[in-house]
Amino acid sequence: MPLVMIHGLFGSQSFYAPNRRIAGVDVHTPDLIGYGALRDSAVEPITLAGQAAHVIRYMQEHVSAPSVLLGHSVGGAVAMLVAASAPDLVRGVINVEGNFTLDDAFWCWKIAGVDATAWQAEHARLVADPQGWLENGGIAVRQQRLEWARTALANQPRETIQAMARAVVAETGAPDFLSRIRMVVERGTPFFMLAGERSAAGWNAPDWAHAAALSYVVQPEVGHMMMLEEPDGFCRIVSGMVAQLAA
Repeated sequence: MPLVMIHGLFGSQSFYAPNRRIAGVDVHTPDLIGYGALRDSAVEPITLAGQAAHVIRYMQEHVSAPSVLLGHSVGGAVAMLVAASAPDLVRGVINVEGNFTLDDAFWCWKIAGVDATAWQAEHARLVADPQGWLENGGIAVRQQRLEWARTALANQPRETIQAMARAVVAETGAPDFLSRIRMVVERGTPFFMLAGERSAAGWNAPDWAHAAALSYVVQPEVGHMMMLEEPDGFCRIVSGMVAQLAA
């Protein structure tokens, strides 16, 4: 069964090689518009709806069968929009601390609200200090984690990050956003939730999401960037969820 993994504000999902860590699964880690290989592709304003449409096109063109969608952080909102718009392409959704409301958008609020000059300076500081980024997230610095952090921070231009942050604030704050993504669970699409132990308390997922989830798994001793901290543990959890759907 294919697994399509949608990255968050800082991409991608490929840096820790989940295709090698999740055995027997056709793993896809597409870049969103403006990220990675598509960093120069944002010819129109970036929106979550546009990113969802992009993922749908990717699945239609590159994936051989209906898939499990995994969305991390901002990617969680995109994954829910994909499942709402193209249910025939989706076997299930794994929501990894995905954005449901503006309560989950503190970092996006901060980035969206500053002017371009201030964000340019802040972004330059972030990219130049991957160790500080890890430490601010409560992540112990190790050489591999440092290399991955450097890769994630450099994967996309500052313009993409700010455009995505503004899209998150505008679209998850819209009155109809929750009702639209709630359609996913109301039509019976299998749904899983995954959080990090250190960050789970800050995830403001609605009660209906918890009630609908086939399982809500908390990965121990990690935070929001659990796949960077402990990729093997993360991939074991994800593999188990995919296997549950395949069975």
